Amino acid sequence: MKNVFCIGELLIDFVAEKQGSDLSKASNFSKKAGGAPANVAAAIAKLGGSSYFIGCVGNDPFGTFLMDTLKNYQVDVSLAQRSTTFTTLAFVSLAEDGERDFVFSRGADKELTHDPSLTSRFKEQILHFGAATSFLGGPLEETYSQYFQEAILGDSFISFDPNFRTDLWKGTEDVFVQKCLPFIKKSHLCKFSLEEAQLISGKDDIEEACTYLHGLGTKIITVTLGGQGTYLSSPIHKKIIPSIEVNPVDTTGAGDAFIGCLLKQISQIKDMDTLFSKSTILEEMVEQANKAGAITTMNYGAIESLPDQTQLNKA
Repeated sequence: MKNVFCIGELLIDFVAEKQGSDLSKASNFSKKAGGAPANVAAAIAKLGGSSYFIGCVGNDPFGTFLMDTLKNYQVDVSLAQRSTTFTTLAFVSLAEDGERDFVFSRGADKELTHDPSLTSRFKEQILHFGAATSFLGGPLEETYSQYFQEAILGDSFISFDPNFRTDLWKGTEDVFVQKCLPFIKKSHLCKFSLEEAQLISGKDDIEEACTYLHGLGTKIITVTLGGQGTYLSSPIHKKIIPSIEVNPVDTTGAGDAFIGCLLKQISQIKDMDTLFSKSTILEEMVEQANKAGAITTMNYGAIESLPDQTQLNKA
């Protein structure tokens, strides 16, 4: 089994539950562990995979809570860093259908610095780049790019999720798109929401969007479509893989559960060429990943709602 290194942010989600998707009206918040790459690492570990989180949190009680949370789910945090900058916070308000309103208070996640000793550890392993805050400047953005180049040189399997957040890029969406392009060009697997695929490609039609994104260089594309399932596009696939029916209460972390489950399955493959040559393998993997994403929406909070293998098998 390959190791999966997840690079990016780990933060506190302060979640206003059942108060509508308008933060100005929210009054009561629950503290949850979050951050897309950290969620992915936890999803992999809860399913029995080997995951490492690489990111930075503050040397404060919130940072300690976050590190302890990942440890409790068997994520290896030995490569994570602590900073005197306060831990990054996100305030999230939820509507009845599970949709969200986000506001970020950015802190320690931006302080991640490059560790040259990791170059040899990345070789022929899996690296997942979740980009929610990683293109916002600070040492993290430079470190993120350095690790990406090392992954390419080390013949690693590279996964990329742009994790577009409207509140972070209002009026500068074109900058976000340009920063995504080098990662899409060199990644083996890209996971997009429909909004992200349309934004980055400039195409409304999902098939046209995927054709454009493949043209940049990536071989496998998954476009998550909520309750409809996932559009899978690769050299031998162009189809929607259906999901299971659930009653969602919180969609936070569903996409991370999806890509985490998919990467855990990929980490078990000895011959990566089979992903591109055998038509049923990827379809079966995406079907399982859809279940993981759907299960996650049935409870509040991302990491604690991620399924383990027993829950996945029952779905």
